[in-house]
Amino acid sequence: MLAKPATAWIILLASAILEAVWATALGLSDGLTRPLPTVVFIVTAALSMQGLGMAVKHIPLGTAYAVWVGIGAALTVGWAMATGVEPFSLLKVLFIAGIVACAAGLKMLPAGRDRRGAGSAPWTGSAP
Repeated sequence: MLAKPATAWIILLASAILEAVWATALGLSDGLTRPLPTVVFIVTAALSMQGLGMAVKHIPLGTAYAVWVGIGAALTVGWAMATGVEPFSLLKVLFIAGIVACAAGLKMLPAGRDRRGAGSAPWTGSAP
């Protein structure tokens, strides 16, 4: 169990960074046929998902997922541009900055009610 909700945000950020690593490794794996990038993909994807799972214990799922995907996507595209895999574009950088700003905005929103006991798992049959 996480000690504090602030720790959940740190874990979520680390998981988003790992998302960018696994996405990059997936691209380098040549359809999962190159061993080293494939292993990096598998390990970092598992760790990234584990971190996301830990973070959603304290961060609402929709917010956590949006931040995870947004930061991961921004880092993936940024890395691709920095390494020359994708062409650099000021408009692309502007739109990526928008993604990051939106993720930061979600972090700044006040926390909602505790999701435990809120009936957040509809498949359990519990009422909200």
